[in-house]
Amino acid sequence: MPHPHLDAAGHPRPQLIRDPDWRDLGGPWQFAHDDEDRGRADRWMDPANSAPFTGTVTVPYPPESAASGVADTAFHSVLWYRRTIDVARPAARRRLLLHFGAVDHRAEVWLGGRLVGRHEGGHTGFTCDLTDAIDRDGEQTVVVRAEDQPLDAAQPRGKQDWRRDPHVIWYHRTSGIWQPVWLEEVPAEHIARLHWTPEVAHARVRCRLRLGHWPQRPLTVTVRLARGERVLAEQRTLIEGQETEFDVAVPALRHAQDLDGLLWSPERPQLVDAVVELRDAAEDTPVDRATSYLGLRDIGWDDGVFLLNHKPYFLRFALQQGYWPASHLSASAEELRRDVELAKEIGLNGLRIHQKVEDPRFLYWADRLGLLLWEEMPSAYTFGAQTVERVVAEWTEAISRDLSHPSIVAWVPINESWSVPNPALVPAQRHFMDALYHLTKALDPSRPAVSNDGWEISAADIWGVHDYTQRGDVLRKRYGHASLRQGEFAERWPGAKRLTLDGVRHQGQPVVLSEFGGATFEPAEGAEWFGYDTVATKEDFAERLADLVAAAVDSGLAGYCYTQFTDTEQETNGLLTPDRQPKIPLDELRAILTRTRT
Repeated sequence: MPHPHLDAAGHPRPQLIRDPDWRDLGGPWQFAHDDEDRGRADRWMDPANSAPFTGTVTVPYPPESAASGVADTAFHSVLWYRRTIDVARPAARRRLLLHFGAVDHRAEVWLGGRLVGRHEGGHTGFTCDLTDAIDRDGEQTVVVRAEDQPLDAAQPRGKQDWRRDPHVIWYHRTSGIWQPVWLEEVPAEHIARLHWTPEVAHARVRCRLRLGHWPQRPLTVTVRLARGERVLAEQRTLIEGQETEFDVAVPALRHAQDLDGLLWSPERPQLVDAVVELRDAAEDTPVDRATSYLGLRDIGWDDGVFLLNHKPYFLRFALQQGYWPASHLSASAEELRRDVELAKEIGLNGLRIHQKVEDPRFLYWADRLGLLLWEEMPSAYTFGAQTVERVVAEWTEAISRDLSHPSIVAWVPINESWSVPNPALVPAQRHFMDALYHLTKALDPSRPAVSNDGWEISAADIWGVHDYTQRGDVLRKRYGHASLRQGEFAERWPGAKRLTLDGVRHQGQPVVLSEFGGATFEPAEGAEWFGYDTVATKEDFAERLADLVAAAVDSGLAGYCYTQFTDTEQETNGLLTPDRQPKIPLDELRAILTRTRT
């Protein structure tokens, strides 16, 4: 029987899979723009009202993209989707669920004209229970209304442009459905969410399990962990509420001299298979069964260095926009896998996912192939109560969805003071930054969190600095001194923003050059923005890259993140072209990026 984590490759929720197989609802849907927002009043959700749906869109690609078949990049704040599905009424004690990976930004869903779900937040998923809306076996009509206001600066939007056409470092928008849609039949009492937190030093894994609703009877859960044919743990626990948390002892982790075959790292991305089974506590009969996986690894920091499995580990990252020319923020499973493979092929051990909560299928490949990731919340662009409410809600969902992935080694709720433009002058903005840090640590204390990456550092476990000087000797002067490991910067203001806010004290946090470089080679024709500098030839590009990377590696830094992984629209400062081709020979690129300290 294949291992569960090998079966997860194409699943839209790879860390929680159950039989029978899920049903993908990707492909052609009927489609309509609703620029006057008349759809609700005119009952477009009515299954008999198909007239407004004059177009077709390929789900899950956003209608602004060529891959969707629509390719309309004009402002359309309201979108409608419609398709029929063939379903049967679930048997007793069974439920039929409709899952959406992500719909940007606000969604309403109807089945047979009956509202079955609402969600706000364009980068995280949601589920609609269709069971009570199914009145017969056979074809049923699903209708989705998506609202994405392009001018709403309080809406977390990341790199999506608020102007009609992309400018500077912002890109075409991604509206509506942009991650997979799928159906799943489940038991009435079922596992809705699984969280795994390894604690290698304590020889255990903490499991947190959430049911779809409060149980109507006492249940037990059995967790079985295995590495290949080797059983690592098996434990049974009583469940009496909707959520339960318990520790699973892993005796093999106590043998400190025999961990190489168990621990996860980019060099050895070893995954542990998990089987989780719910049973009726009184009758000991099966209720639900799911397969999952996890990685045994610990993340930490001390004395100015980043620690992986309690050992210093130098970060060699690039900034990943997660954008594809034909499909914008969306991508196929093959494209997601290929980006992970390419990052490793060119010598990186990680990517900083920028202004995007990435598709779980990408996270799966990072887990399986071995790539470290920083996950970052897409920013809003104005500060206020609405921004606070939206970011807190969506960031909480993102962490809850993704915290079991071993590849994710840091959380970044804010980038470069976007949405908090004056934290040094406006106390509420600094409170928001610090509150996001503490919220992140409350939800997941196992990883570093960075309240604001780039500058104006406040609460943070990693001090991330953005510095786009184009000279290696300047980087060496700023970050090559021994006292950097004690958090002492050569300059507090290397750019337009101070690096640390008043009162911030160093407590052993590593300093990472989390954006640098950014030279453009062969800029896009007609582009209004040419990167942080322009080089003329491949040889010039290789020389500039080698100079900057060498300076970052030889400094007192704990790692670097080059800007950026691929060219993206007019931002042509990538290591790779938009179609993922290296700009210089791959062997030469790899040699530069894997350089070690001299």
